Amino acid sequence: MPHGRRPIPVPIGVFDSGVGGLSVLREVRRALPAAELLYVADSGHAPYGEREPAFITERVLAIAEFFRAHDVGAIVLACNTASAVALPALRAQFTRPVVAIEPAIKPAAQDTRSGVVGVLATSRTVASAGVARLVQVHGVGVRVLLQACPGLVELVESGELSGARAAALVESFVRPLLNDGADTLVLGCTHYPFLRPLIEQVAGPGVQVIDPAPAVARELVRRLEAGATSDAREGSESFWTSGDLAHARTLIPALWGRAAQVLALPC
Repeated sequence: MPHGRRPIPVPIGVFDSGVGGLSVLREVRRALPAAELLYVADSGHAPYGEREPAFITERVLAIAEFFRAHDVGAIVLACNTASAVALPALRAQFTRPVVAIEPAIKPAAQDTRSGVVGVLATSRTVASAGVARLVQVHGVGVRVLLQACPGLVELVESGELSGARAAALVESFVRPLLNDGADTLVLGCTHYPFLRPLIEQVAGPGVQVIDPAPAVARELVRRLEAGATSDAREGSESFWTSGDLAHARTLIPALWGRAAQVLALPC
């Protein structure tokens, strides 16, 4: 084991309002191949983007208690809306590391050539103080266009990742950003990477699309002071949902890319 590295605290809890956080779980698995990962999809209460802040905070804290009962070593809040609304409350109640996701406005502002960045996110994320702070701090000298995208989360939750209806809805959100000069698009919701082929089809090859999930995995490794060392064990994953169990048992393995046991979330 490299000097300064510690054994990976296991398990690690990863949470999203639905199945979108699987895009983050994928990066966590890549960074920590030996870790035991617990994933919660709160699909029964999705989308969070249309929920009141008090309700979102209540759900985040309830799921944190579920993770505490499983003695997780860290929580990854793989939901932009939940991170924007409930992160302070979660960190106040959960003493182990909490790593949250946020729209990648900083790297987008650094990379844009046109000086215009488009952010695709839920309505609640777009309106959050956290995003306003990111724009104020990192958007100096850059136009940051915040685009709420109602309906995209529901597409992913239903497994509708292609087809004419999905393509038309994606285009209705992406095209105005392109018309305003955006050459860099930020995926500000963890569901949206599953629609990335449609987003890139509309955007074209000259537009960069940024997904913050790899940065979240790197921050988790840093916070844990752990890493993928010489440990040759293969990690495991467990999945829970508050949504329709039969649907989740079809959708989650399809998005995850291999067999997955999905259980009913008890909270």
